[in-house]
Amino acid sequence: MNKVMSRTPQTRPRHRPPTRHDTRRPAGAPPRTPARSTVRTAARPETARTLPAKAVRQPRPTDLFADRLLAVLSGQRPVHWMLRHTAGRAYDDLVRLAERRPLRALGPRPVVHDIGYYVPSDGALEVFARIAAGDRLRAMAFRLELGNDLRWRCTAVETGPTPT
Repeated sequence: MNKVMSRTPQTRPRHRPPTRHDTRRPAGAPPRTPARSTVRTAARPETARTLPAKAVRQPRPTDLFADRLLAVLSGQRPVHWMLRHTAGRAYDDLVRLAERRPLRALGPRPVVHDIGYYVPSDGALEVFARIAAGDRLRAMAFRLELGNDLRWRCTAVETGPTPT
């Protein structure tokens, strides 16, 4: 006895969703250019390597921490985002400050207006930042210390009085 299958074959498996045919998508990445040969020949002398005309400047730790603390204290980021970057009681202080969101602004998003710092000893920075939100200026101060692993960590955070 020969069995005959009456079902027509499917064009696509039923367990997969249909593929997307979006014409607005780019066709793909441009073709790669072949890499330069790393073999040096005697015919081509080695030229002196110079820095590019505009060298990329690494941001200072004061700038990075000011932006990070501003994001947390204005409510744009959660407090645990700073957990790896704090040491000692600074995280507890940051949690208490972040509950009140002292740098929150109802109008435009607050930005770091100006940064200054003082070096009390090797491996320590005391930083102040002026935070601008619209026509208001607020203050933030924090202390950075360089750890044994050569990473900067925030060890103290304060803000100016909150407006009433």
